[in-house]
Parts: sequence; structure tokens; C-alpha cells
Amino acid sequence: MKRIILLTAVLLCLTSCGNESEQTASNTAAETELTKAVTSQVITEIIDTSQNESGDDMKNYDFSTLTNVALINADLGSMNDEQLSVLYAQARYCQAMTDADIDTMRELVSEDMTYTHMSGMTQTREEYFADIADGSLRYFTIGMDSPTVAVSGDTASITYTSVLNANACGARETYRMKGTHYYKKRDGEWIAVNAPK
Repeated sequence: MKRIILLTAVLLCLTSCGNESEQTASNTAAETELTKAVTSQVITEIIDTSQNESGDDMKNYDFSTLTNVALINADLGSMNDEQLSVLYAQARYCQAMTDADIDTMRELVSEDMTYTHMSGMTQTREEYFADIADGSLRYFTIGMDSPTVAVSGDTASITYTSVLNANACGARETYRMKGTHYYKKRDGEWIAVNAPK
């Protein structure tokens, strides 16, 4: 079983201002370059040689194009096509977060989506997107550690520990938090939705 090291993000956004310490620019740059080097090497190996257990070529899900997203301890070879498609949708969303690409984020997230922050504050989809668009909330890299994907018909969930390098309330930090994100298939595409009630 192959493992891939690559950084990803979460739908749960970060607005907590409790931790005020900042990383130094040199440490952040060194950490970023190391992550990119390892990610590039491992992804190249997987894309060139991997197939999942059903024999499907994984080139349809080119995670190497998602430059600010990393999968950590992700066993892609054990995932079927549906699981990979959910993982790829989540990774694309995370890349859009780091790019502040609101148009792509709108394509990947249900209109009625709500976000609950670490502080307990909730926002609508558009309120959250506005904070990303104006730079109030800035994601630099997003990691997805040990993701597991469950698919049942047209619904899916993905659970992992997020590793977020982000600037919230003026403090750039790396945060880790575990969460589950939910998807529903609409017109053949996986769309992020609120948790089932």
C-alpha cells in the first residue's frame, strides 16, 4: 500500500484569535519548501505507478496540480473510484480556499451550507466566502492527515485531521483539528453539504 504526503484543508474554517504567536518567515519558508519537495516526489511516484485495488488508473485525480494541498498518510491505493472522487472534491475545495477562488468554492459547496467556527460562531456560505475574499481569513497551505472516505449511494463523508497554515485575526499559525465533512452527489458531481440531521 502506497502512502502520499501532501497538505490539505477543511470545510470548518478558522476564526479563533486565541493564539497570538507568529511563525518566523524563515521557518515558514523552509517548512513550505520541504513540504513541496516531499509532496512532489511522492505524488510523482504515485501518479506514475499506482492503480487502486479495482485496477482503475488514478490519473483522473491528479492531486499534484493542487499545489497548496497535501495528503498525509493517505492510502490512495485502497480507495475505489467513488472514494477517490470525494477525496479529490475535498482537495479541490481546499486548493480554492488557499487561492481565494470564490467561484470554484461556490461550484463545490451547497448554497445552504453553514460553517461553524472554532469560536462557536456560525456563518452562511456567502459570509464565510466574503471573509476569504477580503483577506480577513487567509489560508496558505492545508493538509489532510489520515483521510477516510465512506460512500453510500449518493451520499458520502470524509474524516481526517486538518493541518491548516492560516492567518486568522492577524496571527499566522499552523492548526490541527479533526473533523468530518459531508457530500451529496448532484448531477454526477460531489457537492459539500451540511451534516445530516
